[in-house]
Amino acid sequence: MSSDADRRWLGAALALLVGFMAVEVVVGISAGSLALITDAGHMLTDAASIALALIAIRLAARPAHGGYTYGLKRAEILSAQANGITLLLLTIYFLYEGIRRLITPPEVEGGLVLITALVGIVINLAATWCIRRADRSSLNVEGAYQHILGDLFAFIATAVAGAVIWSTGFARADAIAALVVAVLMLRAGWGLVRASGRIFLEAAPADVDPEAVGGELARVASVVEVHDLHIWEITSGQPALSAHVLVEPGADCHAVRTTIAAVLRDAHDIDHVTVQVDHAGAPSEIRDPHCSQAHGGVFRAGEA
Repeated sequence: MSSDADRRWLGAALALLVGFMAVEVVVGISAGSLALITDAGHMLTDAASIALALIAIRLAARPAHGGYTYGLKRAEILSAQANGITLLLLTIYFLYEGIRRLITPPEVEGGLVLITALVGIVINLAATWCIRRADRSSLNVEGAYQHILGDLFAFIATAVAGAVIWSTGFARADAIAALVVAVLMLRAGWGLVRASGRIFLEAAPADVDPEAVGGELARVASVVEVHDLHIWEITSGQPALSAHVLVEPGADCHAVRTTIAAVLRDAHDIDHVTVQVDHAGAPSEIRDPHCSQAHGGVFRAGEA
């Protein structure tokens, strides 16, 4: 899906959320409901996350230039990490406030909370549908989606709390709903921070095992050894690999490099490949043995 289509769907979701958020703040204050105010705060981060996502998509689409040889593709990962950190900070606040209100519950207008939450469920279903139409393979878009999905669950919890308060007068249901929302925010926030952190630390993609890839490359015909193997992600969904490969004396280096590129593309969806291929025993083979150990070890034919 094109970045233009992503921007349209994200923009539609943003308009829905901002409009309803303003209503929810007013109703939450009037009803004295922490659950509604929690939802409104979550929706504020939803709106901010989508705005960041829109900016990041535009930046990531710019071509590489000057010192930015990969362009600004990781602007999307910065956006995703900011979304995750925001969720974690809000979690801390809402856990504190929820526990405080659980101990000393204020009066809450359950009927008003129930009606507002039901409308919120409809709005969030529409916003979730919009973002599902965008490309969720992007961690940036996935971050916005997790925000919206968490808010949808929050409205469901708030609606249940409103119904309980309205029918039984049990005011602590509002605080319990707020704590449920906080736990959902914690889970989504930690997932985003962890995933974006892996990319910034240039770890291998979560679904790629470098040891398995190194062994597979060492089994390619004419390959003697693979070392200095690096696998990382330029941005979400764009893995890259570099390696130094030694082949048998007299082997066709170009043919081996072509085979390796095909294996990586077909078996691991890695298209961005930089492989240096040399003949075993050639002067260019000489290297620091400590360097190979630091970069994942050495993979030799017959040992993989």
